[in-house]
Amino acid sequence: MDPITLSRWQFGLTTVYHFLFVPLTLGLGWFVAYMQTRYYQTKDEIFHKMAKFWGKLFLINFAIGVVTGIVQEFQFGMNWSEYSRYVGDIFGAPLAIEALLAFFMESTFLGIWVFGEGKVPEKVHLAAIWLVAIGSNLSALWILLANGWMQHPVGYVINQVNGRAELVDFFALVGNPKGWLFFWHTIAAGMATASFLILGVSAYHLLRKQNVDLFKRSFQMAVLVGLIASVLVFLGGHTNGQYMYETQPMKFASIEAHWETSKPASFSILTIGDLSGKREVWSIRVPYILSFLACNNFTCEVRGVNDIQAEYAATYGPGDYIPLMVVTYWTFRFMMTIGIVMILLSAFFLWSLRKPIENAKWMKWVPWVIVLPYIANMSGWFLTEMGRQPWIVQGLLTVEKAVSPNLTTLDLLISLIGYVGVYGTLAGAMFYLMKKYAIAGPDATLNESVDVDVAPSDSVAQLVGSQD
Repeated sequence: MDPITLSRWQFGLTTVYHFLFVPLTLGLGWFVAYMQTRYYQTKDEIFHKMAKFWGKLFLINFAIGVVTGIVQEFQFGMNWSEYSRYVGDIFGAPLAIEALLAFFMESTFLGIWVFGEGKVPEKVHLAAIWLVAIGSNLSALWILLANGWMQHPVGYVINQVNGRAELVDFFALVGNPKGWLFFWHTIAAGMATASFLILGVSAYHLLRKQNVDLFKRSFQMAVLVGLIASVLVFLGGHTNGQYMYETQPMKFASIEAHWETSKPASFSILTIGDLSGKREVWSIRVPYILSFLACNNFTCEVRGVNDIQAEYAATYGPGDYIPLMVVTYWTFRFMMTIGIVMILLSAFFLWSLRKPIENAKWMKWVPWVIVLPYIANMSGWFLTEMGRQPWIVQGLLTVEKAVSPNLTTLDLLISLIGYVGVYGTLAGAMFYLMKKYAIAGPDATLNESVDVDVAPSDSVAQLVGSQD
């Protein structure tokens, strides 16, 4: 295990832990804001209880998400100093805006929403939760614009004196289509994640005839949003794939295990390769479909992995520019299959609302749908990041040239084990708290459920424990 491999594992694992919490934060904030708005408009106590209950789950997810996200930026200096030196002039701008504008915005107004009820005017209290939702999504926008630049660099020049990439067109960075496609896809995925959480928790309580009116409203709301969001995720993924075909042809070809250039190109239903991962042994393919997915017509040419590898070797020098095919191929299929299942389930749930749903036999299986968007989100994240390997910045900087030069294997083993232990504990705590308070229902308060004293200096614990 060399420093490069360990650094990749460390950043990958900490990012995966962090991304467990991000989509739910992005989506659930909008639900809570809408429920709070309906309470402000109608003074219906059901909407008030809805906002408080789903707001508890939002707070737990947000608090632990913040803790896991802080470490990410430190790793740029600790593990990836050569990357930071090379792209700091570009990458630093969106990260600084995200921290100074979006993060402080959502954190500040979340405090007002949590602690301000009855102490600030109702309009201010209502505005606070909307600003939290907006701030969370603005935070995601700037992170995704930064990541979009890594996938498709724009608006830069290479300084020949110091060998660094330098930003010359900020508006090209902000308007990068790759970043906006990521944003569309991620925000829709966040709404779908929140919808399926609400569906699962609501089904649990409806089966037990607990707060039926509250959870029927929640279920109905989540069904509609879940169907729309799942369709938008699917369309966003298709659009992103077509842009990938233009800007990252190797990633596009590796998703399909498409080795040889063909016109028209067939779509792989199932491909089995040899142990090297470099040769197809057997496959089931549907003619013409890959051409349609790539460019909306059934006869366009799709370049194969072998041709692109030869081109990259001639352009960038000798090396293996093919991603780990088994990861790109199967994560895409997991993501796509689960996405289709989510659309079909949402449509079925919406159709089922014609009759009382709390007595339906299939409701006992609905709580399990909570896991579906998490599997899809993780699959999509792996595909996005593994698919551009060996590049850390597409066409400019490889991963092996981006790692900090003075790291030792021992340093990385110690920190990796430590991160896995801490992050695993946080993930377990999040699952425990979410399950506990979701099952407790809206009539239970967090303060009554917490068995330990909260120290005044423990800001995260205060945030979670003082919701009510």
